[in-house]
Amino acid sequence: MCALREDSRSQASRSPVAEVVSPAPRQEWLAVLAADPGASVFQTPSWFEAAAAVTGARDVSRLYLTRDGRRLVLPLLRRRALPAFSLDEGLPHPFGPGGLLATDGVRPDDVQLVLSDLGRSPALSTRVTAMFDVAETFEAGLPVGATATRLRVHVLDLEGGFATVWAQRFHPSARKAVRRAERAGLTVERDTTGRLVPAFYELYLAWTAERTNRSGLPVPVASALARRRQPLAVFEALTGPPQLDCRTWLASHEGTPVAGLVTFVHGAHAISFRSYSLREHRALHASHLLKRLAIEEACADGCRWFNLGMSGGVSGLEAFKESLGATPRWAVDCRVERVPVHRLQRGRDRAASSAAAALTRLRGDTGD
Repeated sequence: MCALREDSRSQASRSPVAEVVSPAPRQEWLAVLAADPGASVFQTPSWFEAAAAVTGARDVSRLYLTRDGRRLVLPLLRRRALPAFSLDEGLPHPFGPGGLLATDGVRPDDVQLVLSDLGRSPALSTRVTAMFDVAETFEAGLPVGATATRLRVHVLDLEGGFATVWAQRFHPSARKAVRRAERAGLTVERDTTGRLVPAFYELYLAWTAERTNRSGLPVPVASALARRRQPLAVFEALTGPPQLDCRTWLASHEGTPVAGLVTFVHGAHAISFRSYSLREHRALHASHLLKRLAIEEACADGCRWFNLGMSGGVSGLEAFKESLGATPRWAVDCRVERVPVHRLQRGRDRAASSAAAALTRLRGDTGD
């Protein structure tokens, strides 16, 4: 694919941008990734390419070269909504927030520069989601014409190391649950090769079936919704590249998987990407044990944050995360639109959710 190069002379004479290159050259991308202290796995080229492969979207990532010598990289994928119209996302569901990378970290003026530039895009809508640690920066840099919606997430602060996290941030009830799990005869496996992905996905389907029995949805409908919401191809794509270092955890009791967890670690950020546990075996507290092991590993890896993700307004799930010491933060979903596509999408989602709402409300321990 030929790179698009836009010289600053085609822009306003006082523009801080010297050049824009799209798609972003991978070597430049990797250099900016290494120079941004807030970078996460969601912003790596390997993650981006996995998302592109699964969704079939086109790479329209952008490298910005500024006049003061800084470099910015925007991970961005383009999908066709209709033959003549496109939607740009950084990144599409379920691949997390692509955000923006910048030399020495993102500044409000970087956000303003990039989102203002996206206002000239031919896409009907462009969505850029930013992690909790740069949410205020994005809000401060939001240009006229762009909108931002806060997304509630739960994040555990790992400062002080695991001994501090365990003693001061884990609730006594969570520590008690972990100790019970350690005495329950569970077998825990951890893999980075993708070997456990089939078993993890079967656990996800079993988790879905449990909730289907209580939701009143027909089994075929619930199963189809589950496979569409979390396709096996997503997990296969993310466990393939060794650069992503995907960690799949599986807890089994008497040979039967009862809880699973997928985590990623990059720089300061550890991510609980997906997590499921069977209600039938909740007395084993297997999910508590897996989270404890993953959090301890993240501390050993030097991470500052363990991101437990969104909870979809499920109070029981939020309470579980808070028992581990996580506190509510927010990510931001920024949009630049020529037409209010997000309103149409919300209407479509509300219509579709009437069938899935019962299943979603029964959602258990998932790091979505």
